[in-house]
Amino acid sequence: MSGAEVSTREAAAERLAALRGAGAAERVVLANGCFDLLHVGHVRYLADASGRGDLLVVALNTDASVARIKGDGRPFVPFAERAEIVAALACVDLVVPFDEPTLEATLRILRPDVHAKGTDYTVETVPEAAIDRELGIEVAICGDPKDHSSTSVLSRLRSGALE
Repeated sequence: MSGAEVSTREAAAERLAALRGAGAAERVVLANGCFDLLHVGHVRYLADASGRGDLLVVALNTDASVARIKGDGRPFVPFAERAEIVAALACVDLVVPFDEPTLEATLRILRPDVHAKGTDYTVETVPEAAIDRELGIEVAICGDPKDHSSTSVLSRLRSGALE
């Protein structure tokens, strides 16, 4: 696949089925996040996730979802711009929006082989662990264990501590 696409989950599921049928996507990886302020932790997470399969799908929280999770004033960057930035990363093949509190519906629709989560989780603490087990999806903890969260980046910026 050349260049990332941004599409609905349903259109992505059709695309994945076609790619799997053609033998072009034997191992699909699904990663997710708000990506409100893209930083090196996100890039390392997605690059690591991409290396776990043939094709990387990124489920991106909608603006309403980010606001529910992060609170007033978030997201800092609207969905369309966040999707464009994530889609521009060489390791990303598809970007799909999701609005629900967890990825359960997205996992059921896309049926990835691998569910990638960041290092702030363990296999046991992934919110969708039960659905991953039910669907036979492998869970992979990916990325840099150093805290690169947007909240910590903002905190460091506000305090003037850039390292």
